Amino acid sequence: MPTRQRRGESAPAALLARSPSAGATFRPNRLLKQMLVLGLGVATSGFAAAATAQTPAGPAASPVAQSGPPSPATPRETPRSGAAKPGDPLAAIDWLATPAPDAGLPGTVLLEPPVAGSARRPEVTVTPLASLVAPIGLVKPASTGLPVDLWRGSNAEALATLLASVPVRKSPAMQSLMFTLLLSETRPPVEGGERLLLARLDRLMDLGAPDPAQALAEQAGPTRSKARFKRWFDATLLTGDEQQACSALQDRPHLAPDYASRIFCAARLGDWPTAALLLEAAHALELVDSRQLDLLDRFLNPDVFEDAPPLRAPKSPDPLTFRLYETIGERRPTSNLPRAFAAADLRDIAGWKAQLEAAERLTRIGALNPNHLLGLYTERSPAASGGIWDRVAALQRFETALETGSAEAVSKTLPKVWRAMQTAQIETAFADLFADQLARIPLDGQAANLAWRIRLLAPTYETASHSPPPSQGRSAFVAAVAQGVPTQELARSGVEQAIAAAFATDSAAPRKLQRLLDNGQLGESILRAMQLFAQGADGNLGDLTDALATFRAVGLEDTARRAALQLLLLDHR
Repeated sequence: MPTRQRRGESAPAALLARSPSAGATFRPNRLLKQMLVLGLGVATSGFAAAATAQTPAGPAASPVAQSGPPSPATPRETPRSGAAKPGDPLAAIDWLATPAPDAGLPGTVLLEPPVAGSARRPEVTVTPLASLVAPIGLVKPASTGLPVDLWRGSNAEALATLLASVPVRKSPAMQSLMFTLLLSETRPPVEGGERLLLARLDRLMDLGAPDPAQALAEQAGPTRSKARFKRWFDATLLTGDEQQACSALQDRPHLAPDYASRIFCAARLGDWPTAALLLEAAHALELVDSRQLDLLDRFLNPDVFEDAPPLRAPKSPDPLTFRLYETIGERRPTSNLPRAFAAADLRDIAGWKAQLEAAERLTRIGALNPNHLLGLYTERSPAASGGIWDRVAALQRFETALETGSAEAVSKTLPKVWRAMQTAQIETAFADLFADQLARIPLDGQAANLAWRIRLLAPTYETASHSPPPSQGRSAFVAAVAQGVPTQELARSGVEQAIAAAFATDSAAPRKLQRLLDNGQLGESILRAMQLFAQGADGNLGDLTDALATFRAVGLEDTARRAALQLLLLDHR
């Protein structure tokens, strides 16, 4: 009578529980039981043969276990190496074809090696999640000297507030440090990384640097969020590189900052029918402000409004509105707009005067390379006199004097060009451009004193400090600051005393900032020191000492010296 498979018993186990002869039962050895429990999926005939060969003969034993010559299929006498031989049991897994264990070995679990050498708890390596976040920035830490975990341990919202509010307008050294913090390749905090990235982009735009803002957004992935895309789109509109942003918007319309941007991008990509259809929908559904609708009408249908009077200029246009006015031939001046708009005047479509004014404005905040300014200053002869044209003429005459190598010519032109640079408040840019050439001209008198002060504002200030002019009354203290060793004996004013205290051997960061440093919050401590410096420059001398001491404590010795020198030499600020 056929036997019925028991519930929960696998088919191979049910088959092996019965002998193929007269229904006699046998007990499979321990190894086979363990292999069956693990579900190793071996062919039934192979397991049955192996089990029968290792089971003592009974009254109704299988023919495989009878006396006589052993069967070729017996695993004990037929090694399983290489290709299978006829009569061998079939295995679905290759390593099951290895020889059966020797009968003298103890019955271990599949003869596996031990998984642990002792009962002690294994050592666990812990990796913080922050180290898994990719750093974002345009300048490598090796170039900036700042670590990749600059923002570690700080609250992202607090950092964003500091980045937006730290004043840097009066100090070129603080401007340079701020750009370094914004552009350095750093890893965002574990929580709030998006908030910090947006704050970096916003401050770059506020400082008039849409090109770095665009590059930083592209590195971070501008289409990963709507907020990122908006900042990227605004930056490309001001740099004239909106083609890529419009292509991304066409593929992902949900990222559009507003409906007007979709109309503009459709037209920018040459899809005029879609742009016209979107404009009609905006009219019908009132999706766009009426003033911007009038602007978009003129943008898409210039021939219809050819003789229409100009539109009223908005007081605070966004980048898209600014570009739309530009495309319909009603370009707006940027002098009364945020600094980022000045970058749009650096393009060739702007006039030379507009380019010069924009270049001075951006150089004043440290957002433009001085060489770019020099190229614009010397591009052509001044078109008129007065204002910016006098500055252009003065610089061109001074550069001509330098090229001749005449000390007399330089002595005549240097005071006038220096006054022009002071008027534009771009003295440090002038020093960066001409300090090395001035060092090679043998000047004397007032011209030598002025040339020495200019050289102290350049990156080679320490070299200049070793050759002060003899007639300078404050030269000893200023030279000591450039060398990092000012003393109270040389200080004459309260500002000089505060600076000397910061460079003393026993100076240290204030307790509040030292606690941040002890917690590894380097970036936040630098930002708070920059806040203290701004307050110190405005007259709070205690804050001035604390700020300079903190810069020195974190290794920003060059920043501390240059900030102190600029505070002493740029006294008109």
